[in-house]
Amino acid sequence: MKDTIKLDPWGTTDIRDYSKLFDLFGIEPLDKSKFRAFESNRYIRRNIDFGHRNLERILKAIENNELYAVMSGIKPTGPFHLGSKMTADDIIYFQKISRNARAFYAIADVEAYCDNGLTFAETSEIATNNVADILALGLDPDRAYVYKQSEALTVMNMAFIFSRGVTNNMMEAIYGKKPFGLYVSALIQAGDILLPQTEGFGGPKPVLVPVGADQDPHIRLARDLAKKYYPDFKFVLPSAIYHKLTRSLSGEYKMSKRDPLSLLTLDDNPTLAKKKVMSCFTGGRETTENQKKYGGEPEKCVNYELCVIHFAEDDALVKKIYNECVQGKRICGDCKKEAAELVTNFLNEHQRRKAKLIDKSRELLARSREQLILSLK
Repeated sequence: MKDTIKLDPWGTTDIRDYSKLFDLFGIEPLDKSKFRAFESNRYIRRNIDFGHRNLERILKAIENNELYAVMSGIKPTGPFHLGSKMTADDIIYFQKISRNARAFYAIADVEAYCDNGLTFAETSEIATNNVADILALGLDPDRAYVYKQSEALTVMNMAFIFSRGVTNNMMEAIYGKKPFGLYVSALIQAGDILLPQTEGFGGPKPVLVPVGADQDPHIRLARDLAKKYYPDFKFVLPSAIYHKLTRSLSGEYKMSKRDPLSLLTLDDNPTLAKKKVMSCFTGGRETTENQKKYGGEPEKCVNYELCVIHFAEDDALVKKIYNECVQGKRICGDCKKEAAELVTNFLNEHQRRKAKLIDKSRELLARSREQLILSLK
């Protein structure tokens, strides 16, 4: 039954075995031999991106030098955390891999209002901060449309049109029982996903949506609506690539913005971040003696996860950490220090770059606002 795993974009999603999502929800396994062209993406190379829907459409567009879009977004409720960074990294990767790619990045301020009660005034500065993060991570602003949902009339119009194509029972089947405002925000997100295919942005084309596994309900809804409204808009079914969820520093199975102590953010003071890493959950044994005798369990270790997913670019280093842990040659204290150094080095450099991009962030949001207006004409 599908309720054996509940994918909730607005709540807690606990996934221990990602392979179950293939049968339960129709996500396709990401066969690395089929997508060798993407092996430079460490998320794909290390099985962090584990599944997809129609990723071959993007590969074909790249091979044929055809236009495609990569689209995702962020709910502006606080600083970038590592889950936000994973989505951003995939957007940037698929934007940069082809000169024919265009990135679309939605600031989900309507969702922040519906889900978190934040006003548009409150989310405006958060959005500027978030956009500076994705620019610092490497987004090319010359091939990007960054916009706020509340300002995107085309997106709102599509959500209104889509409302005729759904029923309350359909929305409840996809999302479970939710406040009506969240159903509305889901229709708006379907508009976000399909925006790159509207006439003002060049018409139908392949669109790739990088998301965490818990966001799959939005992908399924958008694909259902694309199919239903094909006679009117000629939408290509949007593609998706799914990454595993980043665990909290305490070892819980989803990092949450709602608990600041459970996550690292890209705004964290590096000294604070080091303290968080030094106190996070590990896969070590009860004593150093047992660690050396039996070896550790890196699969359970947040320190190892920080390295393999987020901060260690060198595959050889990741392999070395794993082997030394399971062989009992590495103790948790030393491993924490190494992870903390990787984290603080990254934050120092990222925050240095970001500080220079705040004005560019405001400029990009203003420019995209003008482009959205022109797209209506």
